[in-house]
Amino acid sequence: MTRLQRVLAASVLLPLSACGPDPIDPQTQIGPNPPLPELHQYLLPPMHVSSAIGWKDGEKPQVAAGLEVKALATGLKNPRSILVLPNGDILVAESGGPNPPVNRPKEIIMGWLERKSHSAETPGQRITLLRDADGDGVAEQRSVLLDKQNSPFGMALVGNDLYVADTDAVMRYPYKEGETQITEPGVKLTELPAGHINHHWTKSLTASPDGSKLYAGVGSNSNVSENGLDEEKDRAAIWEIDRATGAHRLYATGLRNPNGLTFEPQTKALWCVVNERDELGPDLVPDYMTSVKDGGFYGWPYSYWGSHVDPRAMPQRPELVSAAIMPDYSLSSHVAPLGMTFYSGTGLPQTYQGGAFVGEHGSWNRDPLNGYKVVYIPFENGKPAGKAQDVVTGFVNADRQARGRPVGLAVDTHGGLLIADDAGGVVWRVTGAQSQSQAGPNPVIR
Repeated sequence: MTRLQRVLAASVLLPLSACGPDPIDPQTQIGPNPPLPELHQYLLPPMHVSSAIGWKDGEKPQVAAGLEVKALATGLKNPRSILVLPNGDILVAESGGPNPPVNRPKEIIMGWLERKSHSAETPGQRITLLRDADGDGVAEQRSVLLDKQNSPFGMALVGNDLYVADTDAVMRYPYKEGETQITEPGVKLTELPAGHINHHWTKSLTASPDGSKLYAGVGSNSNVSENGLDEEKDRAAIWEIDRATGAHRLYATGLRNPNGLTFEPQTKALWCVVNERDELGPDLVPDYMTSVKDGGFYGWPYSYWGSHVDPRAMPQRPELVSAAIMPDYSLSSHVAPLGMTFYSGTGLPQTYQGGAFVGEHGSWNRDPLNGYKVVYIPFENGKPAGKAQDVVTGFVNADRQARGRPVGLAVDTHGGLLIADDAGGVVWRVTGAQSQSQAGPNPVIR
């Protein structure tokens, strides 16, 4: 950052950090009907980023009573998402996004602050395979399964086909159980929106229960369409992709940045978590988790939380606002959820059966900070049924520095909860207390 940029940042951020509405308790916004304060527009929004410092030797996150946590693997280069293979091997997408162009003075400051909140490590841009053959909760084998990827994020395995959602395409690779490196070139199944801005570069991915379709989350190219609607073509949406042909359609729209795509085991409904828009105040707009209806429109950019109009979106579309679907469950504002998984394993206490874990990457524009943790939401009959519970915390220290930031989640073959921590360069494994040594070896093919 140049001296001019530092002066600009100081002159802008100090006064703006004290203006605007006072934040409310984020706990009041958790659930199906969050309170929504009056919106507040800024010339330049307040920014409160937690600088990433990593974990010191012996440090680890805090977990809820009855749980234990240990590092499955450390020293990773920006681990963002996780896929558990049937034989127990674990794939980790080590990835980072492209640098978007600077279109407004605010983006100079935002880019500098956001870089402070991420690991100083250069992202790996690869898929790494971890193997814990003896079942002790630590991966003693590590290999690069796929190298030189283009900002990979989502992954899905259907039969012997491994799909990787790079930032600009869904790629298919041949997979053989137990192999530690794929040397065959991938085949492009379908292109995904990217381009010169590519504001939300992460592309989440999951497969339908019958394996015939893939679903990809494609985030918006802006906060609230300020780059023009032409830049938003086929974005802020979930794509349904035919696995045989690569043909796609827009399954749902108006989702600013959908991630954590997964099917709820009981109802087989598609769910996701969504990063909502910024710059309307510390408590607008709540990020959320929701079931996704085929053909549904969820508001972005014209409205939020159903029919609450965003005056910044031009031209206004009242007919779309009236059709906007209200999300199922608020996670509170600016927690930045990027990972989600339902739990049906046996490695955690019974209280976690059937519900959803969500990885909250953490806020950059709110004081006090919000998110930076993994929460659990109980479910009944395929729907949220209670308050979100803190499960894994301690990612931010007393000086508001980030040791780590949780992103993608997965459940391993022994029922352990896996957490990709990009700022800390770690994959954490959470189990029930005293169960770490009871897992037994993984049934891997050597």
